[in-house]
Amino acid sequence: MPIIPGEPRYLLCAALIALTACSSSNSDRTVLQNKGSDTLVNVAQAWAENYSRVKTDVAVVVSGGGSGTGIAALINGKVDIANASREIKSEEHDSMKENGLNAAVQHTVARDAIVVFVHENNPAEQLSIQQLACVYGEGGKCSTWTDLGIEVPGCAKQEIIRISRQSNSGTYVFFRETVLGKTGDFKLGSRDMQGSKDVVDLVTHTPCAIGYSGMGYANEKLKSVCISTNDGEACVSPNAETAASGAYPIARGLYMYTIGEADGAAKDYLDWILSPAGQAIVTQSGFIPVH
Repeated sequence: MPIIPGEPRYLLCAALIALTACSSSNSDRTVLQNKGSDTLVNVAQAWAENYSRVKTDVAVVVSGGGSGTGIAALINGKVDIANASREIKSEEHDSMKENGLNAAVQHTVARDAIVVFVHENNPAEQLSIQQLACVYGEGGKCSTWTDLGIEVPGCAKQEIIRISRQSNSGTYVFFRETVLGKTGDFKLGSRDMQGSKDVVDLVTHTPCAIGYSGMGYANEKLKSVCISTNDGEACVSPNAETAASGAYPIARGLYMYTIGEADGAAKDYLDWILSPAGQAIVTQSGFIPVH
């Protein structure tokens, strides 16, 4: 299907999805389907748009929906490449075996720090992992900012408004496992957003709020909190250096998955993503290159 200049992207994607299943091709163009992590969706769209100028006979159709959604689409044969902001789960590996598929191959394409955001007027400069668990975790007793020794201007009753993500989000899974532990769970009552943009938009306009997302969504209208691993320890700010070194406590890899080793157009695309041109787009998108 030809790309029409000026065509709204979502219409183009919808049309392509309707007409193609997976790695389809016609006489003059191969179409790669790429779906998953909302954290990665902006950089994935930038990769696809730039790659279309490098390989004019290949079109990459990108959509979000969350890491779990992307991996499910990979297992069901609906996409060539799944984007994920967490590592693939053992039950997803098992599902591949049950479907007679080769094991998924992980391609680390960027690194990221999950940044904890508060409103710009919130005086909080740092929080510990234990304090985050007290705010977000099941059984946690911290329901107001004063429970944390903080008085937030403009926050009625000082009630903490917890902004989180839906359970199909890789960011949700990684934050839960890192902050609440492997067996921990979120307490009920958070506002669970579909995407990272929704999280930062809500925190920006809500003095009582706290939220989290990948560092590519940080902006000057939000305060990024310095995080310590334990109460009383020195905190670490989220940035490219601390995420790359692992010093920041909530740092992670960002991945693309294929069924078995990538080949053909998918391999060429992944090789280009890891090239200097592809990794420059990672930096431009606010994440950390792996090369």
